Amino acid sequence: MSTSTAASAPRTDQSRPHLPPKTIFGYGSGDAGCNIAFQMTGLFLLVFYTDVAGIDPAHAGSIFLFVKIWDAFADIFAGRMVDRTMTRWGKFRPFILWFSLPLLASNLLCFWIPVESYTLKIVWAVGSYALLGLLYSLVNIPYGSLAGAMSQNPVDRSRLSAARMVGSGSTILLLSVILAPQIKSADNLAATFLVTSAIFLVVGMVMFMTTFVTSRETVYREVAKVSFKETIQTLRHNGPLLRLCLSSFFYLTGQNVVSALGIYIANHALFQYAGAGNWLASVVTIITTGAVLYVGPLGPGVTRKLGKKVGFMSACVVAITGGIIFGLAPNLIISLVGLFLIGFGMALLNTMTWALESDTVEYGEYKTGIRTEGATYAAFSFTRKVGQAVGAAIASYALAYVGYNGELDVQPQSVLDGIQTSAAILPAVFFLIALLIMSRYPLTEAKFQEILAGIQANRAKRHAELHGNS
Repeated sequence: MSTSTAASAPRTDQSRPHLPPKTIFGYGSGDAGCNIAFQMTGLFLLVFYTDVAGIDPAHAGSIFLFVKIWDAFADIFAGRMVDRTMTRWGKFRPFILWFSLPLLASNLLCFWIPVESYTLKIVWAVGSYALLGLLYSLVNIPYGSLAGAMSQNPVDRSRLSAARMVGSGSTILLLSVILAPQIKSADNLAATFLVTSAIFLVVGMVMFMTTFVTSRETVYREVAKVSFKETIQTLRHNGPLLRLCLSSFFYLTGQNVVSALGIYIANHALFQYAGAGNWLASVVTIITTGAVLYVGPLGPGVTRKLGKKVGFMSACVVAITGGIIFGLAPNLIISLVGLFLIGFGMALLNTMTWALESDTVEYGEYKTGIRTEGATYAAFSFTRKVGQAVGAAIASYALAYVGYNGELDVQPQSVLDGIQTSAAILPAVFFLIALLIMSRYPLTEAKFQEILAGIQANRAKRHAELHGNS
């Protein structure tokens, strides 16, 4: 009597116990570390360039555009590095150990320009920001890929995604409370940026090491080290990844317009309503970029009730509504309501996006039999970086277009109106495009379950072909 050895083929891990709270918390800590560099530069580097270093807004926009596109290609490099690596610590965790300290040190260099010549300032700004971008890729690509290797359970993945949003939000909250209010009132803003960067270097290392210690890679892979040919083959067959990348490009363009203009909205466009008080900078940052802190935990519930695709589309609708309200707002209160809705929608979009990205890894394995978390995440991150580049550049060019002058404490009314209009209309358009693209996304929750079953069947078939029947 013969029995098939296919039954002993490695299975997907749907039946494993849910990840423990310490693992979820530890994973979220890594995003707090990543966002010390990412959010500090995203929220404040433009202000540092224009108001401290004296760089023209149009030149600053070109710096952001060039460096972020450089970052996008750095992501591809990092993705290949990840797919070629396998150590006793796993495939992803070693990169966190090796590159987290250099990353945080490069963040400090971005906020310290020790040269006087305008040309040399531009050179320093480009060099330090490009270095940060490369190191960020070497940490963030493996960190983001790690989630797909920790669990295949949809709720666990949503919990991991929510945890990283809370980690990100915690960093934004710290920046909002500690740094944002000082932008308008600090006697020596250059020293403020430098000291904050130094403190966060220590804090960030604690966060990264927490992730390294508490996370484990448990998802089975048939191919430990993936060749370049196998990488291209997997990505070429991954239609859902392509659609997710396109949708993410547009929503991140809109999101980065809002993030880059946040301080200008608070200290100029809305300051005319408040009349006084530096609290606006903290409030605007918390309700827009910092919304991930209180919206992130809602991700698992949204996934269970609506699914990730519908959750993503619903978030776009909320953000678009907020943009319309903010653009038409006649006073401070209505303006803050509009910004709150924009922030809520953006935070939910981020939560859904990371969970969706992990699902595309399974789709790639289903089509080719090869798991390429690094390359899949890198391709996804590539388009995200381009979106971030375009968004930051558009925000900078919008400031130049409306006539913003960093040397003036009080901007003309035309500039104030231009900042508010730019921060309302431009993001709403990009969120709408993202919504339309996502409406055709094929991986529903039911389809994902079919893919997991298909992966198991494919593994059993290959196992039987390799070992035969006994």
